[in-house]
Amino acid sequence: MQKKYYKGSSRKQESVALTAVALQDHILRNLQLKNLSLGSPFKSKTQNKKNAYKPVNKENVRALIDTGLRKTGSHQQENEDPEQEYVLDPCPQPLTLAQKLGLVESPALPLTTEEWEHVKQRSIRQGDSVHICAICREEFALQPQVLLSCSHVFHRACLTAFERFAGKKTCPMCRKIQYQTRVIHDGARLFRIKCATRIQACWRGYVVRKWYKNLRKTVPPKDPQLRKKFFEEKFTEICQHLLNSYENNVDELFTEIDATITASQTIFQQLDKKLGPFISEAEWEKIQMQAFRQEIADCPICIMPLSHPTGLQDGLPPDSHQSCSRQTVLLSCSHVFHHTCLQAFEEFSLGEIPICPLCRSCYKKKILNMLA
Repeated sequence: MQKKYYKGSSRKQESVALTAVALQDHILRNLQLKNLSLGSPFKSKTQNKKNAYKPVNKENVRALIDTGLRKTGSHQQENEDPEQEYVLDPCPQPLTLAQKLGLVESPALPLTTEEWEHVKQRSIRQGDSVHICAICREEFALQPQVLLSCSHVFHRACLTAFERFAGKKTCPMCRKIQYQTRVIHDGARLFRIKCATRIQACWRGYVVRKWYKNLRKTVPPKDPQLRKKFFEEKFTEICQHLLNSYENNVDELFTEIDATITASQTIFQQLDKKLGPFISEAEWEKIQMQAFRQEIADCPICIMPLSHPTGLQDGLPPDSHQSCSRQTVLLSCSHVFHHTCLQAFEEFSLGEIPICPLCRSCYKKKILNMLA
């Protein structure tokens, strides 16, 4: 028997088949099995054609290594804002057949600027940019980050890797499907603020430690042991400073001493010149009495007995009574010599003004009266 097909039943079977095909295509697209999707039936063939081997002319081959010699457009870099936020996928994907037929809910329309601002404020309240990335468990630092329409924040590279290995586009936190993404720079800005705060803290700590160290050097502590140590260090520092201020050049010291002695001798000689002629007879008598109190019996130059004036031989030793033909001279410094010995000494002296052979001082001389 032949089966009879009615017009209504054929349409119903076609609609069921169409619904099944639309749902199957939608499921394949969600699972990202694009080679089996009905949206691009000839895609595999075109890919095979593209991957087919083609002979290449080696003369036209160029190296793909970036040597840094090629200059990029400076005008574009100046006009671009490094912290400008933008939507990562501004053009939504085309609707599947199931979504067009109303079998599956259509994806949400692209968010407006106000809606993105509301999502960002909710993310800020949650502190997503302050915390670490939920995928790699590291700080955002200066790396690019993306904000999802569900208000969760991830590294851009981490989210791309997650989508590639998961095989579907779902939020790693809330599992929302078909989310929208927007590139933001809140993490980089917070990281810069954090770094600046750390640098300021280090610098202020250095300044305070330096100030405290200088304070410890100037203000003595109250603790007895620390106070004792403080004054010991101060005393050592002062002694070291005094030692460093002194000059250790011995030759210069001796040269300075010689110059000072020479200047002193010159002054004394000038004084002797001025005061020499004013020695009176009474003063000569005093000098003569002082000389005989010293009981000098021999000439210091020739070591021979001296002759003494009349009336003073009683207080001298017996050996000193031996008379001598040479004259005796008395100096203003109370030293006594033979006149001839002193003249010989003056002839061999290098200075302009004669000095006493014993005390090295300038003198005036007087010949004494000899014994009878």
